[in-house]
Amino acid sequence: DEPGHKRLVAYFTERENVDIQALREHLHAQLPDYMVPAAYVRLDHLPLTNNGKVDRKALPAPDQEALLSRGYEAPQGEVETVLAQIWADLLKVEQVGRHDNFFELGGHSLMAVNLIERMRRADLSADVRVLFSQPTLAALAAAVGSGREVAVPANLITPDCVRITPDLLPLADLDQAAIDRIVASVPGGVANVQDIYALAPLQEGILYHHITAEQGDPYLLQSQMAFDSVERLQRFAHALQGVIDRHDILRTGIVWEGLSTPAQVVWRKADLAVQELVLDPAEGDILSQLHARFDARHYRLDVSQAPLMRLAYARDELNERIVAVLLFHHTALDHTALEVVSWEMAASLLGSTEPLAAPVPYRNYVAQTRLGGVEQEHESFFREMLGDVDEPTLPFGMQDVQGDGNTVAEVTQVLPADVSQRLRAAARTLGVSVASLFHLAYAQVLGAVSGKQDVVFGTVLVGRMQGGQGADRALGMFINTLPLRVDLGQHSAQDGVRATHARLSALLGHEHASLSLAQRCSGVAAPAPLFSAMLNYRHSASDGVMHQTRDAWVGIETLASEERTNYPLALNVDDQGDSFRLNVQAIAVDAQRVLDYVQTALYNLVQALETAPHTALWQLSVLPAEERETLLVAFNDTARDYPLQQTLHGLFEAQVQRTPDAIALLSDTRQLSYRTLNERANRLAHHLRELGVQPDSRVAICVERSLEMVIGLLAILKAGGGYVPLDPAYPQERLTYMLEDSAPAVVLVQEATRGLLGEISVPVVDLEQETWQQASASNPLIAGLTPQHQAYVIYTSGSTGKPKGVINEHSAVVNRLLWMQEEYGLDASDTVLQKTPFSFDVSVWEFFWPLFTGARLVMARPGGHKDPQYLCEIIQAERVTTLHFVPSMLDVFLAHGDVSQAAGLVRVMCSGEALPGSVVRRFKQQLPASSLFNLYGPTEAAVDVTAWDCAGPVTPDNTPIGKPIANTRMYLLDEHLQPVPLGVSGELFIGGVQVARGYLNRPELTAERFLDDPFNAGRMYRTGDVGRFLPDGNIEYLGRNDDQVKIRGLRIELGEIQARLGEFPNIQEATVLAREDVPGDKRLVAYYTGAPAETEALRTHLLAQLPDYMVPQLFVRLDALPLSPNGKLDRKALPAPDLATLRVRAYEAPVSDTEMALARLWGELLNVEQVGRHDHFFELGGHSLLAVSLIGRLRQEGIDANVKALFEQPTLWEYAEITERMEMVL
Repeated sequence: DEPGHKRLVAYFTERENVDIQALREHLHAQLPDYMVPAAYVRLDHLPLTNNGKVDRKALPAPDQEALLSRGYEAPQGEVETVLAQIWADLLKVEQVGRHDNFFELGGHSLMAVNLIERMRRADLSADVRVLFSQPTLAALAAAVGSGREVAVPANLITPDCVRITPDLLPLADLDQAAIDRIVASVPGGVANVQDIYALAPLQEGILYHHITAEQGDPYLLQSQMAFDSVERLQRFAHALQGVIDRHDILRTGIVWEGLSTPAQVVWRKADLAVQELVLDPAEGDILSQLHARFDARHYRLDVSQAPLMRLAYARDELNERIVAVLLFHHTALDHTALEVVSWEMAASLLGSTEPLAAPVPYRNYVAQTRLGGVEQEHESFFREMLGDVDEPTLPFGMQDVQGDGNTVAEVTQVLPADVSQRLRAAARTLGVSVASLFHLAYAQVLGAVSGKQDVVFGTVLVGRMQGGQGADRALGMFINTLPLRVDLGQHSAQDGVRATHARLSALLGHEHASLSLAQRCSGVAAPAPLFSAMLNYRHSASDGVMHQTRDAWVGIETLASEERTNYPLALNVDDQGDSFRLNVQAIAVDAQRVLDYVQTALYNLVQALETAPHTALWQLSVLPAEERETLLVAFNDTARDYPLQQTLHGLFEAQVQRTPDAIALLSDTRQLSYRTLNERANRLAHHLRELGVQPDSRVAICVERSLEMVIGLLAILKAGGGYVPLDPAYPQERLTYMLEDSAPAVVLVQEATRGLLGEISVPVVDLEQETWQQASASNPLIAGLTPQHQAYVIYTSGSTGKPKGVINEHSAVVNRLLWMQEEYGLDASDTVLQKTPFSFDVSVWEFFWPLFTGARLVMARPGGHKDPQYLCEIIQAERVTTLHFVPSMLDVFLAHGDVSQAAGLVRVMCSGEALPGSVVRRFKQQLPASSLFNLYGPTEAAVDVTAWDCAGPVTPDNTPIGKPIANTRMYLLDEHLQPVPLGVSGELFIGGVQVARGYLNRPELTAERFLDDPFNAGRMYRTGDVGRFLPDGNIEYLGRNDDQVKIRGLRIELGEIQARLGEFPNIQEATVLAREDVPGDKRLVAYYTGAPAETEALRTHLLAQLPDYMVPQLFVRLDALPLSPNGKLDRKALPAPDLATLRVRAYEAPVSDTEMALARLWGELLNVEQVGRHDHFFELGGHSLLAVSLIGRLRQEGIDANVKALFEQPTLWEYAEITERMEMVL
């Protein structure tokens, strides 16, 4: 049931009640120990397979009762008897039986170090890993003799040595020149050198961070103290010097400059520097001044000079005390070592005459790590654990593990006593260390804040299990940080605890492995970190132990201790025997919030273990109730009392009543009043009723943008039907499919569009014929029509390649429009430009918002939405106040149009794709009097469901999509449909009245994407979009689920790279693709618009903010990004980076002036060096938006040109010829 922990389990049925102890004794009398089961499980009947044999796979795992069914059995033999006495002394229990479990009795890892040392003194060496994999007395006794003790080579440097040579240094690989350089750096030279040896694994890591820190030192620790007198401080310093004199590691300096590998050198004599400072109270609190002077964020110790400690003090007359800071470096001391220092100092201060145990040289530990000869074992262990881990675990996306801890915030809390007791009881019941529960709970938190089910984080191991003789009391840096992998997706709470304990136990056998080796064994490619969070679980001296030395510290007070880490997130757990002290250190996130997650995870885990141990781990939330309430309720407080019993056309009819003679609609030179528009729509509606249209019928409409388009849409709705827009620009194959799939009752066309639709078996109505003029002009009254009937079916692209029809109902669209009016307030003075193709749902509000508010609706000419110059002209001519842009088109409009003509715009709506901050800044600069709004919503939720006002002094690079609109709810959920923590990316789900009915004729897809809302009544839509909540409840859009790509096993969110690239000066837009133009060669390619930039400058800019694996290899500058027909970025049209490979035509130089001008502009726009007269605009990487850019450039040069002509004649010479003909006509 646990890796590495195999045991016998007996299953039995009984005729009469069986006494387990009697059964066990019966077996012991006839079998050797190793054949006696460890657990006994009663069953009503044995599970059988279909053919009547025992189904072994169906036998249940033994619960704790089965394992605890063992009664007391006395130790057997001398080894078990000695071990039982040691266990009883350490664990403070009266009696230890041979089947008792070390962890059930309260054992833990630090106690195991003491156990090993006590066993060593009794000449019982054992492989410590047995204690964790089989923690019973009998199993440990059976393993005695299996320990691997390293023979530590003697120190060969004698006090009278005059020259140190390589042969005197068995624990260092140094040549003579290096040794001489080291000796020269020591005050007193060779006479003051006691030993030289290599660094231990974690010392190497700490030295790396010391060397690379730009300022300060993340591993310089500071203790702030107060003394009641100078004499007291001097006694303290004297006691500390005594400890320094006893222990080698405290007289050690670390040297690396000029050496191929660093080394540590032990001095025979190293005096503690004690410095008095005179500080002026007028400049602030004395202790604060002292702390600031030695703040590790900017102060460094010279680690080459022993001792790696320093004491500085100043008189604090105001508070009648001496204040001091004691600085010490982590390369010399860890948590356990500090407790030994404290104990030995206390003995000195108390004047104790009892001799202290002989000091243990740190070289013993270095020998264990260097000579253990287990590098291959370490490697195979970590390859097995981490080999298939190909993504780092990065909580909150934090990846900088090279930091210096300068910006760390920390918070500390003691866990409530009842939770502490319950955690210890649960650990004992399961026979595991309580540390396992903390590791699992922390893994759950990391899973929640990194969006992963399989997490890796660093755990700090005590490092003393195999530290050699005296490791329990040795001074020095023994601890080691190694990766622990926890799979949260596969386990119940109980199994998760056991699996975590088993993995921690296995890890202890490799406590001396280096972190760099472990990283190398994973599938995460350097220099990406394998993890960026760590857990330091440590056992602190209990209050009882501290009480014994309390008198030593009279007149001395520890005010504060500072310890930092280079990891952006760290949890420190101090197990104080009767309580747990939790400390979270975090960079860039709220430490208190993380601590709240940890406490919630611990509480929910122990609750599950007590009441429902088989609960899946993913069901245990780490979110405190308050945050869950914020995310699900407070951020979705959107209820409005709108008249949702109204229909879409009913809103229009009410406006006709109010302003019948006002102008409602303009197209070209034609216009209609509200009354006339209503009457014409009514006549057509009555005609459609005669043709069989009724509630929930569908009517297809295939017309160009015109008065007839609006009349047709209103008529369909008034007849009770839902309209199905068929864009005449679509390919015939797509139109045919949409007609077949939607099965309309009637099809509306114009003369020019009828031929696009092929054979049609239902009535076809030509809107230009108007043969129904005799029909009634009154509003049709449709019996049974409700707001729950369909208003329209709009087709969106589908992943299968076939478009899918989305059914939206009246109530959803009415809610959307009523919110829009409440928020932005159109009136009779406003004019809305309808320019979005009606096959896209933005057109819905363009049509109907003005028509129920008394405003004017102006129809752009067909194709006009792609021409910035035309748009500027119509905005000015028709006094347009309101219109919509897809962000990419807004960028082109601002770049190419004469926007001074658009100064009368009141409000511009953006939606359809991410809105870059660069475009917002440009908009504000060029149209300072106009408002810009960023909206978000899929077709499956009635156009838009969130909104953000771009006004405000700060313009984010990634424009938020805002907050949910009226009567809608936005959830950010994980793969189990649980809310993700604040600020963590999750998938966007939409709830509320605007959720569509579903997909037409696609029940499976509807069931997959439209789900029951687990938090409120109704349904919710799964968008496939990724976002995160900002602290104020606004949402930041982060791209599609499928924007996530993998390169070299690393998951990369392209949106993040795009946002950073967009921050580079003069870049307007950026997008990034993972391309595989050559099979097997996947690489990141960045495309950008704006001023040309040096590739190296772009790389440098990105490398300052992103790991190198996220920096594109290729940068392609474009004049404009390609757009699809609906104005969104067309990724498929982005050119391959090496455009020369696209040329398949023989080169012939341009001939005429027009050809040469075109060739020059094509070359600049398409990023190709040489353009010939037979070259093809689209083969060279051209696309619709570049075509728009080309026309703009040509017009700037005084050449009139036409976009449509370029599509018809895309080779250079042909296009030049058409352009020249146009010039001649003009």
